[in-house]
Amino acid sequence: MIAEAEWTVVLLSIRVALAAVLVALVPGIAAGWLLARWQHPLRALVQGLVMLPLVLPPVVTGYLLLFVLGRSRPFGQLYHAWTGGHLAYTTAACVIAAAVVGFPLLVEAIRLSMLAVDSRLEQVSRSLGRGPMDTFVRVTLPLSLPGIASGAVLAFARALGEFGATIVLAGNVAGETRTIPVAVYTLLNVRDGEAAAMRLVAVSVALSLAALLASFWLSARRRAG
Repeated sequence: MIAEAEWTVVLLSIRVALAAVLVALVPGIAAGWLLARWQHPLRALVQGLVMLPLVLPPVVTGYLLLFVLGRSRPFGQLYHAWTGGHLAYTTAACVIAAAVVGFPLLVEAIRLSMLAVDSRLEQVSRSLGRGPMDTFVRVTLPLSLPGIASGAVLAFARALGEFGATIVLAGNVAGETRTIPVAVYTLLNVRDGEAAAMRLVAVSVALSLAALLASFWLSARRRAG
């Protein structure tokens, strides 16, 4: 039976993962469209930068985020001057870390989906007098929705499992930054914590598997369409 404290961890993890997807969605769509349609030698460099969090050690990603957003850094000080609060070691830091590490998966799924859209349909739309933005909203985006949804589900699953960047940027604060991976790590380092850790592991596996199955279903639907 899952205890109340463990449910708090699970619900926090789900909220963080959902918020991370929402934060990354619009930039992810823009980046996916750019990488799918922009023909320029610098495109490879941009794609490399977008995919960098996927290959960097998560702890390194977390350190880089802390270097930029830390309380003693210019951006962190500017944020404090605007809001009176801090980003590091808060739930918002969990969301940022999860959004950054899941961003490459989101963008790649969107890029592939937009590459599959027949460019002739966009040309027909433009020939009928619609501008680039109108064509994107009315033609490209609707046809790419299954890929966008698949990428969002993958990013959600990745956000649920994020540990390295989170522990560096957000720390381990009960009820605020202690997501499932952080809680499992904590429980494995306390006496008699293994049973609770196993329960959280089971929930994590179930959530991640459900997300992956949803992503596979959306990908199959996209191919069938």
